[in-house]
Amino acid sequence: MHRPAPAREPRAAAAICCVALAAATVAAYAPGLGGAFVYDDVDSVLGNPTIRQLSTSLRPPAGLTVSGRPLLNLSLALNHAVSGTAVWSYHALNIAVHVAAALLLFGILRRNPAARAAGGLCVAAAAALLWALHPLQTESVAYVVQRAESLMGMFYLLTLYAFVRYAQAGPGARPWAALSFAACLLGMGTKEVMATAPLMVFLYDRTFAAGSFAEAWRRRRAYYLSLGACWVPLACLVAQSAGRGGSAGFASGVPWWAYLATQSTAVVHYLRLALWPNPLVADYGRILEGSPARVAACALADLCLVAATVFLLRRRSPAGFLGAWFLVILAPSSSVIPVSTEIMAEHRMYLPLAAVVVLAVLVLHRVLGGRLFPWAVAALAVVLGTLTARRTAVYANSLAFWSDVALKVPGNAGAWNNLGILLAEKGDQAGAIEDYRRALALAPAYAYAHYNLGNSLMETGRAAEAAAEYREALRFRPEDASIHFNLGNALAALGRRSEAAAQFRETLAIDPGRADAWFNMADALLQAGEPAKAADAYSNAVRIRPDFADARVNYGNVLAQLGRYADAVAQLREALRLQPGAADIHNDLGGVLAEAGRLPEARAQFEEALRLKPDYREAGDNLERVRALEGPGGRP
Repeated sequence: MHRPAPAREPRAAAAICCVALAAATVAAYAPGLGGAFVYDDVDSVLGNPTIRQLSTSLRPPAGLTVSGRPLLNLSLALNHAVSGTAVWSYHALNIAVHVAAALLLFGILRRNPAARAAGGLCVAAAAALLWALHPLQTESVAYVVQRAESLMGMFYLLTLYAFVRYAQAGPGARPWAALSFAACLLGMGTKEVMATAPLMVFLYDRTFAAGSFAEAWRRRRAYYLSLGACWVPLACLVAQSAGRGGSAGFASGVPWWAYLATQSTAVVHYLRLALWPNPLVADYGRILEGSPARVAACALADLCLVAATVFLLRRRSPAGFLGAWFLVILAPSSSVIPVSTEIMAEHRMYLPLAAVVVLAVLVLHRVLGGRLFPWAVAALAVVLGTLTARRTAVYANSLAFWSDVALKVPGNAGAWNNLGILLAEKGDQAGAIEDYRRALALAPAYAYAHYNLGNSLMETGRAAEAAAEYREALRFRPEDASIHFNLGNALAALGRRSEAAAQFRETLAIDPGRADAWFNMADALLQAGEPAKAADAYSNAVRIRPDFADARVNYGNVLAQLGRYADAVAQLREALRLQPGAADIHNDLGGVLAEAGRLPEARAQFEEALRLKPDYREAGDNLERVRALEGPGGRP
């Protein structure tokens, strides 16, 4: 009787598991393919000029999520090359990266001796499936720019997977070592948490392969030196990013001890979400933990977790490695180094979640046994996958995103501010004002909420109140050119021309390349009776923006007031070239030509203005005056 080779059965079963794992993951995240760019996506994708061309993509701009992360920026540039700003390809790549990470986790567990002894292929597939479908992963997959976490996670898992193959291979192992090194290097260029990868590979070797750190170093010294060398480019990238524009590091404005206290509660919170993923929050805001009792209780729980991990590691227990995986990968962002813009963030659990899921799967397999275990896993997969599919709806648009945040964290001032911006964009200024005031009730020093409130007040004609809000915003952000600019506009609307001009000068001192500030300052100077200074300001506006037609019109008119008719005509003709169908400009040009005594040319301009706008009364009156000056024969 012919019997198939036993070695082929596990491979066939593993292939089926891979297909099922990929299909289930795609099915769970497919509803999110139609999602929009939200929150940091707007700056990192839509406002990021470096992704427009692949040649500039490895030099991401400062102060954004992509800063100091050239591989992340390159991945966005590849999406831009495929679909421009159409969001579907960005989501598709996020899902593909997550699928690849899940398959790598499956590959690692399938070859892990402890996992094989505990349940083999079934345990490996179950753990990878539940990890991939867990709703806690949605922020790293459905939120485009948080690909930083999942892409780094994929490289992290590839580093470990290739090491496992390297350690288990005989002759010909070097390609696996090279792949592990390459994945580690790429991960360093994706996100800073990758710095922990060499440590975790070394610990994996000691726990599951070599038996001790000394033996691991003796066998694979050159390999570990190569992984350690990956820290050098990472250090350069971190230095270049300047603390992510001042939002990360000890100079970010958040005391390290206060951040550490909050992280003690965050770690416990993350563990709870791993076991019961509700409520999930896309933005926890910048609120530091203030309850000493809660901090103390959570810190005690964290210390117990650390102590248990150390104890189990000393005994070379696989559970000790899982504890270390959880704690070490969380450490860079959840310890003493403050990240002021993200006091807590669920995407930090992307890789640490694997430790919790693997441990839970091992316990479940031991309790239920081989018969009930697959049914329990299938039921959990359906529940988790359904929750994940529903959770992707939060990333459908900015309104859904911020409404969900405000509902779950009503103390998040940023959520109310962003909801106000969305309402203002829709024309609901009253609703926007209400939301901005909610934000300020929570955070009175929130400069941009004051600024946005001022903008909505201006839109409703309340210039005096708007000016007060802009001044309040400047208390906290005195270096912001846009606040000075809008305060100038509010003062101009109140007729306080000299004060308005002073604010426009402040704007230009900070940002001298703002043509709109030169233009508005010129208007204020002109209305304050200083046409010569206004002419200089208009001149700067058109120098900075040669296509600024309105500035050229005003510049031409003020030049005519100063008696510089030839220059005035030149500016108005250039404005007409930019806006050839503008009846008002034809009328203004006709007026300047008439003042210069060029009546036939003036008449032609007024006639053209009337042709373009037959009911243009001012142009008609001007035409009659010119005809009267010309006399019956058409000459003056």
